[in-house]
Amino acid sequence: MENSGINKLLDIVKQLRAPSGCPWDMEQTHKSCKIGLIEESYEAVDAIDKEDFSLLKEELGDVLLQVVFHSQIAEENGNFNFDEVCEDISNKLIVRHPHVFGDVKVKDTEDVLKNWDKGKKEKKDQSYTDTLKDIPASFPALMRAAKVGKRAGNANMDFPDTESALNSLENEVGEFKSAIKSTDNVIKTDLTGYTDIERITEELGDILFSAVNVARKSGIDPEDALNKSTNKFISRFEKVEKAVIQDGLDMKDLDITQLDIYWDKVKRNTD
Repeated sequence: MENSGINKLLDIVKQLRAPSGCPWDMEQTHKSCKIGLIEESYEAVDAIDKEDFSLLKEELGDVLLQVVFHSQIAEENGNFNFDEVCEDISNKLIVRHPHVFGDVKVKDTEDVLKNWDKGKKEKKDQSYTDTLKDIPASFPALMRAAKVGKRAGNANMDFPDTESALNSLENEVGEFKSAIKSTDNVIKTDLTGYTDIERITEELGDILFSAVNVARKSGIDPEDALNKSTNKFISRFEKVEKAVIQDGLDMKDLDITQLDIYWDKVKRNTD
């Protein structure tokens, strides 16, 4: 067997885990490596966003290493090996693409995705609720909420359009405002003194979930949208800081009203 490509990587990882290998690698377990798997995946996504293909090649290698490493640990424990991982995903791809490897006809991507979800549900003999619970709780919250909303739609539990989802969001904002009103009907700016913090937290969570539904019904990835807004904030914050420094001042010595003047000026010049 030629010692190149994937075979070379498999051999290297096996040597690292061998008794004469690396002490650190030998000590690792599935649990100790799980954060690494997440981090490497995010770094690969970051390389895609940057359109840095040299970096992407490197990061995909790091992701592949995580797969090989976990497979090696599993083989040592008698659970499964890398070949079985490859065999399982190959079989899954064939079963989930009956329009390519079978005689099923599809019209478009929407049909493909419907068949994919239907195949997953039937294979696992799941109820609709099971498909929602099957979404990992370790997912980023926005991503998980979007997937839950989409799968609920498979049971027709979904908004018909963006406007309906937006109306729900507005209702949730109203419920949140009601939850944080004090006895004199004034909305507090600091929630620290509230005894009903659980209700307030729940209402805020409903706002976020509803916002995700609006994004989903609009065909927008909420995770991507929030990241772009966060990047925009950082960019504007940087311009505000530079403007303040140019005026011989320090941001921490200004109040929010003064900083808002700088912010509005930056916003006018960038929008």
